[in-house]
Amino acid sequence: MASTLAPTAPRRRAPSALIPKTSRRSYWIYLVPGLAMLTMVIIVPLVWNVYLTFTSYRGIRPPEWIGLENWARLFADETFWASFRNSIAMIGAMVVLPTLVGLVLAALLFDLVGKKFGGKMASFLRATYYLPQILPSVIAAIVIGWILRPQNGALNAILDGVGLGALQNNWLGDPDTALLSIMPVLVWIQIGYPVVIFMAALQRVDPELYEAAELDGANWYQRFGAITVGMIRPEIFVVVLTCTIAALKVFGPVYALTGGGPGTSTIVPAYYAYSQFFQAQQVGYGATIATALTAVIAVVAVVFILVQTRLERREEVG
Repeated sequence: MASTLAPTAPRRRAPSALIPKTSRRSYWIYLVPGLAMLTMVIIVPLVWNVYLTFTSYRGIRPPEWIGLENWARLFADETFWASFRNSIAMIGAMVVLPTLVGLVLAALLFDLVGKKFGGKMASFLRATYYLPQILPSVIAAIVIGWILRPQNGALNAILDGVGLGALQNNWLGDPDTALLSIMPVLVWIQIGYPVVIFMAALQRVDPELYEAAELDGANWYQRFGAITVGMIRPEIFVVVLTCTIAALKVFGPVYALTGGGPGTSTIVPAYYAYSQFFQAQQVGYGATIATALTAVIAVVAVVFILVQTRLERREEVG
């Protein structure tokens, strides 16, 4: 009697066995172009920039080593500290307001508009909010600059037309209002990014949670606080971190609208470094400002990541 043998499952071979005469080491070859670009575009300029912070260099003659003079000048520079104080205001315009408003808009589009008017309407509105992100920030700043012109700007014309001519002002030329006048530009540009991220995050939230909460009598505000914010907390951390980095290195609107003025009322670290590089031709000092800004951004990123990791661990333990 011939014995029947049970069929055996075919053995799975390693990916390297499917390709003849290959080994795992050969896959590192594909990383070489990326590593080469990283070295040329990021690492080498970063090392060169750090080296320039210890030199006196005007971009023509070879750099002259001066030790820590640039750093001593930096810590005593009132303009530098004023630029960082302005960056804190930029964080309010590019992080706090866009994140809060973007979170509410995303929840409204997902939980209300999507249900009543369909997903296409929600997608259309999401794209509308994201449109300013596509426009170059300099172009958006120029348009706002036309609106804020002191003589024939739209804002002053509207104020005069409604009988509030006494409120007309040189919005970008007054040190008391220049920074506040830039902030709406930043909010308008930035608000679409949180909306897109949060709406994508809400796609992974189980709709039954909203339905169950609605059946239990929870209104929209209660569902927003109990479900929406809690479920997309990781994405909130990502948005806050990336927007904070963008606020610290903002350049385009300041360059296009005020050039850091009047005085130092709107100057920010990125523009201050630019002015030292290309206008004052103090390349070594400009490199010092840029290096200090890079260090601050790195510290902020590390702190955000550590805080997020600690909160996630507490949630897992709890």
